[in-house]
Order: sequence, then structure tokens, then C-alpha cells
Amino acid sequence: MGVPSAGVMTEPFSDAADLMARVLGAEDFPFVVIDHPISSASDEALRDRAKTAVAQSVKILTGAG
Repeated sequence: MGVPSAGVMTEPFSDAADLMARVLGAEDFPFVVIDHPISSASDEALRDRAKTAVAQSVKILTGAG
């Protein structure tokens, strides 16, 4: 649709995301992968995951990754 976007998921779900991308015809669709879990992570761990997600998203959205 021409709108830049980046999917974000935790590591255990990355294989499922790859599979879904292949099934939907977007075999090399890039997405952000962060550490798991989220719900029980400390505030510091969540900040680190957010920083990782932002850095990876910027690469995807600018075509540098």
C-alpha cells in the first residue's frame, strides 16, 4: 500500500513470522525481532528492547537494513 511499516515480534515468534511472510508472498519481508518475554521483563529490560526495536525499525524503514 506504499506505507512504510515494520512488524515487531519476540524471538519465539520469528519462525512463525517468516512462515506467514512466505505464505503471503513476501518471502524476504523484514521485521524487528526483540528478546522474549515482554510481560515479565523489568522496566530496564523493556527499555533495552525498545531501543533495539527502534534501531532495527529505522534500518528497515530507511532501507538500510
